[in-house]
Amino acid sequence: MSNSTTRFSDRVEDYVKYRPHYPVAILSYLQDTYQFNPDWVVADIGSGTGISTELFLQSDEKRSHRGVKRIYAVEPNLEMRTKAEELLSGYPGFISINGTAEATGLPVASVDLILAGQAFHWFDPVRTRREFVRIARPGAVAALIWNERLILSAFEQEYEALILEYAGDYKTINHKNITDPQIGAFFHPQAFVLAVFDNEQVFDFDGLKGRLLSSSYIPKEGAGHDAMMKALAALFERHQAGGGVRVGYETKLYTGVIRQRE
Repeated sequence: MSNSTTRFSDRVEDYVKYRPHYPVAILSYLQDTYQFNPDWVVADIGSGTGISTELFLQSDEKRSHRGVKRIYAVEPNLEMRTKAEELLSGYPGFISINGTAEATGLPVASVDLILAGQAFHWFDPVRTRREFVRIARPGAVAALIWNERLILSAFEQEYEALILEYAGDYKTINHKNITDPQIGAFFHPQAFVLAVFDNEQVFDFDGLKGRLLSSSYIPKEGAGHDAMMKALAALFERHQAGGGVRVGYETKLYTGVIRQRE
């Protein structure tokens, strides 16, 4: 599917189980850099199954983090939004919204932090900026987050080669196609700041298979799928240690004030 709002509809279960989460250190960074606190109203745009939403809802006594009192999870995909509602309904601050980055449906000047986790590359940047400014309170911060899979180890390099061989539109939709100048243009006239955090996942074969199939550009059936699964099994056997393989990430966090104080 080419439509960005529907292409994950048949990937929901794998997405929930096998996509990487985001480091809790992001919360401390926002606190230290922007004085973020649980009273801020947050909008998570393109919230999917709620991975980034839950990061802001959870409390962690060890790190003195309290979950936010209100977060709008804005997601146009019915299947992903429904899954988030199932998983996060126990949090009183969770509010599910059927909307898009370009038309969130949120009130004017209602949000202190606008978040996009693994989603900004699907947005129309000009229309999205206009909408972010509309819903932002004066001084509001935007935060764009990506878990960028590393291609350093021999396993990671061969895994990338497998994806390139079997994924038809991987190169065209890869979030790495978003450049710093494009992000700078989005935040202009304000500057943005980039912070990078270490992240990782360790998978057995079923987990690695689920991680691969959680990506919308991976074939789920047909001859290409069968050949890909055989290649994945061989790749896992070559590199597994103790029944697992490590997938490393850099979690990149781009932040900046999206609407100046008046």
